[in-house]
Amino acid sequence: MPDITEITDLSLPELRPYRETSEAELLRYGDSGIFIAESPKVIRTALAAGYRPVSLLMEKKYLTGQAADIAEACRDVPVYTASGDVLTELTGFRLTQGVLCAMHRRELPSPEEVLRGAGRIAVLEDIMNQTNVGAVFRSAAALGFDAVLLTPSCSDPLFRRSVRVSMGTVFQTPWTYLRSGSPDYVEELRELGFATAAMALRRDTVSISDPALRAEKKLAVILGTEGTGLKDASISACDYTIKIPMANGVDSLNVAAASAVAFWELNKRKI
Repeated sequence: MPDITEITDLSLPELRPYRETSEAELLRYGDSGIFIAESPKVIRTALAAGYRPVSLLMEKKYLTGQAADIAEACRDVPVYTASGDVLTELTGFRLTQGVLCAMHRRELPSPEEVLRGAGRIAVLEDIMNQTNVGAVFRSAAALGFDAVLLTPSCSDPLFRRSVRVSMGTVFQTPWTYLRSGSPDYVEELRELGFATAAMALRRDTVSISDPALRAEKKLAVILGTEGTGLKDASISACDYTIKIPMANGVDSLNVAAASAVAFWELNKRKI
């Protein structure tokens, strides 16, 4: 049987991961930090990927409902439960589908480990918007990209909003941080055997349907921030500058939407 505790005191130390949900606080929790997975589907994906739970927070009705299997799978850790209103008071927000799970972080692999055997990868440069990070991961997973690399200034893919928006694909897609920022990371990718394609508008920009791109055995597609895009130095260091052809005078898409279009076109051979 799961170790179920009904919440009667919101100040319990064991509830700290759910009460103090600052991402910076969670990173400092315990020996290696924790993160919060939200919703049954996301939690199941994390468990299947081997992430270890710390505890569960679950609305009462889900204990015998659609998340009963999660409570059973986490039977070795505490399961805290209460009504939806109490959990909202505790966390400061209404739970998506009534379940949160605090989980241990894992040591990140090196770029070399992540890229071993990879042919198509996404690279995020300084993207801080958690929704966009999660959406890019979802596109990468759905459209057959092998890995995602992030520059050191990017938002953490295990932040709660990114995990939720990704629908758990952050647990399925190999990822890690690059060792350096712009433009040095481009050379790091080149040393690992990748041609580099910066998504940006320049005079020498080519369409994502250019045959030369599909012919590259190993290709890194590099995306920048929503407002300013990629740094000029990063673009200049890349082998290609690429764009999505557009109509009606529109010059760009949201980075999440652009990633889906580009990943589809540049990885047709695998889908």
